[in-house]
Amino acid sequence: MFTSGLQHVAAMYAGVVAPPMIIGPAVGLSATETAFLMGASLFTAGIATLLQTIGFWRIGARLPFVNGVSFAGVTPMIAIGNGAGPDDALPVIFGATIVAGVLGFVLAPYFSKLVRFFPPLVTGTVITLIGISLLPVAFNWARGGNAAADDYGDGTYLALAAITLVLVLVLRRVLRGFLQQISILLGLIGGTLVAIPFGVTNTDAIRDADIVGFPTPFHFGAPQFDAAAIISMCVVMLVCMTESTADMLALGRIVDRPADERTLEGGLRADTLGTAVSPLFNGFACSAFAQNIGLVAMTRVRSRFVVATGGVILVVLGLCPMAASLISLVPLPVLGGAGIVLFGSVAVSGVQTLGEAALEKGENALIVAVALGVGLIPIAAPDFYHAFPEDLLVVLDSGISTGCLVAVALNLAFNHLGARAADERTAEVVPHPVPAPH
Repeated sequence: MFTSGLQHVAAMYAGVVAPPMIIGPAVGLSATETAFLMGASLFTAGIATLLQTIGFWRIGARLPFVNGVSFAGVTPMIAIGNGAGPDDALPVIFGATIVAGVLGFVLAPYFSKLVRFFPPLVTGTVITLIGISLLPVAFNWARGGNAAADDYGDGTYLALAAITLVLVLVLRRVLRGFLQQISILLGLIGGTLVAIPFGVTNTDAIRDADIVGFPTPFHFGAPQFDAAAIISMCVVMLVCMTESTADMLALGRIVDRPADERTLEGGLRADTLGTAVSPLFNGFACSAFAQNIGLVAMTRVRSRFVVATGGVILVVLGLCPMAASLISLVPLPVLGGAGIVLFGSVAVSGVQTLGEAALEKGENALIVAVALGVGLIPIAAPDFYHAFPEDLLVVLDSGISTGCLVAVALNLAFNHLGARAADERTAEVVPHPVPAPH
């Protein structure tokens, strides 16, 4: 259970620490303060994951569902921080995040009722988009992770990613039982060992890290509540809820426990409660981590308690900066090689779901074609929406969200409203049978 949980942590670690690594310097934090922000994000991701997997009352999806810092809020939070100034940046961000989390918690029961608009036609499209949207993240990691660096895309990085990918595939092919289930973790360890002679691993984090460090509440100051910042983060919260709904539906199908309305309600409540609580410990908005869905699909380890163990590990990492720095030894190119397998598995799950969507009937194939096309715009043409207002970019730059909205709208138009109108026209044309005389 511990090693399987650790594998989930290894798969999500880079995604959890990346937003604070970006936001910290953008709002003027020093390297030490940014490291503190990273530890806080690990700690709050662990709390949110425990809320999802273990849960209490009607909070938590009780699925092997991992939560962490959402990428959807990175750009808006940087904009909020730049507008507030270096001294007030994080307090304003945290205040807006708290309000957005509370609002999302209130809306969760109503938002979950949309499940009837997510048949296999829609969920398959969204799951496929999730996998395809994540693959560029793996490709970026494989090239070094920093596009501004001189060695970005260096042959050494690409070779390490390729070695890790091949290693995962070989281990998956030759191992059996438990060892096969943790092939991703073994591949990451093997890839890291191969990277050491090339000088790609960085041990500075271990040397500089403290053994114990608690994310002091309101470390950067008491939260401040700015109306414009609150509106922006509420939009982010709705985007996160849309993505989490799609992820829960995907995970429910993978573990053979379809997510019903109550499951979605509990999962969204855990998401939003985690978001509301995170700023108390200097964390950000929480959302589902789709890469871990790929890990569940690949390993077939469906126990929510395994993921809960991963949540405990995240909490410990947040409380022990030195332990957290051990996982940071895994170079991004190594993560990129393993990420190709993980994220590709998510896309394959979506294709499998689309196989149940009766694409040969009506306009179902057209719905999928348009939704996939719109969802791929931010990936294929990142500057496509550059002329739109910045607030809209929160939604438009998320291919998962736009693809999901388009799929739901077209399915509603063609298969609900359109079908109802066709039935009404048929009822008007077809004469009622004349009852036979007695």
